[in-house]
Amino acid sequence: MRSGARLRRWVARARLSSLRTTFTVSFAAVAAAVTVLVGFLSYDAAARLVRVDQQTVFEGVVQDLLDEVRHSALTPADFATADADGGPRDELIRPSGTVVQVLGPDASVVDRGHPPLPVGADDRRIAAARPAGQLVEHRDVDVGDGMYRVATVSLGDGRGAVQIAQEFSDTEDLLRELQQRTVLLVGAVVIAAGLFGWWLARRITSRLVRLAGAAEDVARTGRLGIQVPVAGYDEVARLGRSFDRMLGRLAQSEEDQRRLVQDAGHELRTPLTSLRTNISMLRRIDELPPAARGELVADLAQESRELTDLVNELVDLAAGQSDREPLQRVALADIAEDVAVAARRRTGRAVTVRVSGDTVVDGRPGALQRALSNLVDNAAKFDRGGGEPIDIVVTGTGVPVGTSAGADVGAAVRVEVLDRGPGIAEEDLDRVFDRFYRAPDARSLPGSGLGLSIVREVAAAHGGDPFARRREGGGSAIGFTVGRGGGG
Repeated sequence: MRSGARLRRWVARARLSSLRTTFTVSFAAVAAAVTVLVGFLSYDAAARLVRVDQQTVFEGVVQDLLDEVRHSALTPADFATADADGGPRDELIRPSGTVVQVLGPDASVVDRGHPPLPVGADDRRIAAARPAGQLVEHRDVDVGDGMYRVATVSLGDGRGAVQIAQEFSDTEDLLRELQQRTVLLVGAVVIAAGLFGWWLARRITSRLVRLAGAAEDVARTGRLGIQVPVAGYDEVARLGRSFDRMLGRLAQSEEDQRRLVQDAGHELRTPLTSLRTNISMLRRIDELPPAARGELVADLAQESRELTDLVNELVDLAAGQSDREPLQRVALADIAEDVAVAARRRTGRAVTVRVSGDTVVDGRPGALQRALSNLVDNAAKFDRGGGEPIDIVVTGTGVPVGTSAGADVGAAVRVEVLDRGPGIAEEDLDRVFDRFYRAPDARSLPGSGLGLSIVREVAAAHGGDPFARRREGGGSAIGFTVGRGGGG
């Protein structure tokens, strides 16, 4: 048995561990996907922006040079040296650190660039060209340790040409470094997301592990009083609190059943003992005088009726909370009329019904009729004089019923049975609805002490409460309230 319990516990923990792993991997995967996507888009946008900006600046410098040589007759000397006041050469260098190299009429290098730029056949042809502003552009030229973009512009009339170059290998190196850092950052974020997901999954599933352990302990030991660990306010905490309340209700139900069985066993001993004694006397019935025989038979009949009533009430009480009778719209005034008709026929007493207000509720007609019948029977049993009728008063009070603040439980209907019997002692008012409780003055009368406890169960199932009080001028007023919403 122990090995089986350990195996079940291991399986439950393995499933929770699998859930923890799934949660961790899922969290890390989502974080990785989002981070990779954001990183790729960010790098692509940054690289595109840098390259386009660099290309735009270079094209602007080339266009400025073209405009200048087309509108002014410039010579290689004008570009050979930097001018303190800002000459053509300075205008080319300032925007982006452009490399400038000047060629003479024979394509000889008049002013070498830093680094020196290569001079090809197209560059020599441009230097000897007659029109000013002719252009030849070279891309991806290997100059020294870097890659350059080179453009050669003719000065016109065979005076030479000007070469301008822009290095883009530094930009590509910068972008490659940015790419490497982006990859490292993505990897770090993915690892951090995985660790955080593992920690979060462990924190969540640890409470599930404790909750599963509590459920397994209940299943293994059958003890419903196990304390369920509850912490937090999320869905797991709500599950734990719901499970704890469920165990509490089950424990209360089990305790109620145990008490009912104990009380029922105690109450059944007396009539069963009396029946056994009288049955043993039946063996000698021929030896008894006629009066004793009649008394014995009467006692047997009375005790069998009391035992039957007791068993019926026990069954009704035990099935009270599991009643499958559906809720429906019922008028308590109609139920009161039916109970009054049955009571008049059964007891021969005058029973009146007084109704005021709206008495329609959602309820179980059978249970409500049984509770009201118990009250009328109780009144008839104690009011033996019969001088005044038994009154059934049904009132739609409009008073909210329920204990939950802000709960929409509706208004109450009050049902009250009035009699002129001996009344209930003050010390007994709080106990008359307890199971098997019988006041000292009523212990000599027939009954099981369960009738009013059934009234309490029916009232509670319909969102109301029982009540009892003494009447002025003698007698009792016993009844219950019912919520408009009915029972759950």
